[in-house]
Amino acid sequence: MRDAGFEVKGLLATHADYDHLLGRLAYPELTLGVGEPTMERIRAEPGVAQRELRDADARQYVERGAPLGLGATQALPVPGYVELGDTELELHTAEGHTVDGTAFWAPFASVLVCGDYLSDVEIPSIEAGGSLAAYRATLARLAALLEGDRAATVVPGHGTPRAREGALRTLDEDSDYLDALERGDERAALPPGRDSARQRELHAANLRGLG
Repeated sequence: MRDAGFEVKGLLATHADYDHLLGRLAYPELTLGVGEPTMERIRAEPGVAQRELRDADARQYVERGAPLGLGATQALPVPGYVELGDTELELHTAEGHTVDGTAFWAPFASVLVCGDYLSDVEIPSIEAGGSLAAYRATLARLAALLEGDRAATVVPGHGTPRAREGALRTLDEDSDYLDALERGDERAALPPGRDSARQRELHAANLRGLG
């Protein structure tokens, strides 16, 4: 970001999975803003994100010059608002994938940052603390933000930023997948472009978690 000429004044994370906290490695001097449920999870799981990052680095032979630090972290109201100069961000509850989760809606830019939802590369994943019901509720909230001329661009936690139409197609596909998951369909038809060996592993993990 610095090389691109942007001035970064703060960081945001949608939830407490370690791969969504890595902005602190690039900008250790900046405050990380997270939703109140994510702050509660970080406090309840001290050291978990750091340990998971170390394990992932060991698998990929990655060496880092410094550990992941989460000291300067600020809890933000969810649902709620955060002022940015003369404008503001909206914070929306986004639970289901995990026990915590926040979607950030920037009306001034017509951009929705939704965390691990609406991905074009991953199927819905329900981790410990998440649930089907909460996941469906989050999809309904995201659908409301995509209606009309609200969010023009959607930025998922994994995958490609896309226009509203593509995100709505993914939302429909994800809803169909959750129906198959709820039925316990071991050979569920995965969405186009997401029917890979890795996504089959995620589906099997979803079934085990709901079993």
